[in-house]
Amino acid sequence: MTLLKCIAVDDEPLALKLVETFIHQTPFLELITTCDNAVDAMGIIRETKPDLVFLDINMPNLSGMELARLLQDQPGPLPKIVFTTAYNHYAIEGYRVNAVDYLLKPFSYEEFLRASSKVLQLSEEANNHFNTIAADDEFIFLKIEYQWVRISLKDITYIESLKDYVKVHLEDSQKALLSLISLKALEEKLPSSKFMRVHRSFIVSLDKISAISKNSIFIDKIEITVGEQYKEAFKMLVDKWLK
Repeated sequence: MTLLKCIAVDDEPLALKLVETFIHQTPFLELITTCDNAVDAMGIIRETKPDLVFLDINMPNLSGMELARLLQDQPGPLPKIVFTTAYNHYAIEGYRVNAVDYLLKPFSYEEFLRASSKVLQLSEEANNHFNTIAADDEFIFLKIEYQWVRISLKDITYIESLKDYVKVHLEDSQKALLSLISLKALEEKLPSSKFMRVHRSFIVSLDKISAISKNSIFIDKIEITVGEQYKEAFKMLVDKWLK
């Protein structure tokens, strides 16, 4: 499941605490921080690049609506916004700044979850668009920290599973890339003509295999054991190579 990093902004302590509680109750939301004014929130948003901002509208010095307009002028991807307010006359104006939803105080957890789920659906649709590749594609987009990174398939040597993350090892790079996606999900998006799952924790680039033994694959000095359930498929591939 996609994990949305979010912040909550409200100058009313009780309202802010309620949103914080609702965020912690929601499995696909991760709270970065809370903020009690829009001026500080702007700096936090620029620094942390959250996926979602729960934003109160009526705040001193800089309103939530003004902050939303300022964010639209900033370079880079914009966070999704869900407005929280006690005044319903802001609804139309909220949609003018591309707010995903509008929660009228006091709102229930059911209403909060419905709004959050809208953002999740939009995010997953974007993920599917960026991650889906055909067998003849030459690159893939993966979300690394707070940005989408284009990775050439020819640069990938092998991919390692770390629970809910994958570590993508690249040729001529000492630093691997870490992305929040399961190995199975990534396997389904990679062309089988170029990549092969050889272990429950490893996918290898077939072009980067430098040597093979009965139970292992070597990519330069890296040895990767072929898992028991993958041995038959790998044997068939090797037999094809050696014909």
